[in-house]
Amino acid sequence: MCTGHCSRSVGMALIPTAIVCMLANALLLFPDLKYQYLTENHVTREAMWCSGIWASGLLVSLSVLLFGLVCRRSDTILYYFLGYTCLAILAAGLCFMVSGTGLTRGPLCLHNSTDGLKWGRPLKQDKTGSYLYAPERWPSACVEPRRVVIWNMALFSVLMAASGLQLIFCVLHLLTALLESMCRPSFCKNKVQISQL
Repeated sequence: MCTGHCSRSVGMALIPTAIVCMLANALLLFPDLKYQYLTENHVTREAMWCSGIWASGLLVSLSVLLFGLVCRRSDTILYYFLGYTCLAILAAGLCFMVSGTGLTRGPLCLHNSTDGLKWGRPLKQDKTGSYLYAPERWPSACVEPRRVVIWNMALFSVLMAASGLQLIFCVLHLLTALLESMCRPSFCKNKVQISQL
């Protein structure tokens, strides 16, 4: 089933994206590179879920490792191979969705409200539309942490891009493995022949 070339190529593409996802998610936990926001629970839920670390990071890396192990063995392990690929697809898809939610809901920050300063998500989508298309709202939205809007936008965008690439690579890898298993000589020899009497 595996010539090894496809799995090595996918592995070389997935490992850097997994590292990028883990770093981006770790940075999301420390706005302005300060740990007090994390200890005081002033970090968005989407960052706290750490899907970039455990899903697009560790699970995808584990799948890449298992791709290589399965490809060194016999062709009888097709189902395991497909299972590992599907695991990587699910992990990358989960990270992509969580990152997209974090991006659209905006950062958690100390902001001015009618009751004074309070922690919340002032840029959550409302009647005026998404804050992503209104850059004039960004500088005045949050009092603390400073520049948290740009911080969250940049890092969640990086997470979405990296996990989106992982999805593309894994789906292509799955399709390649399926096509290769169907085009093996043993598959093609299983043709029905009409017997002559």
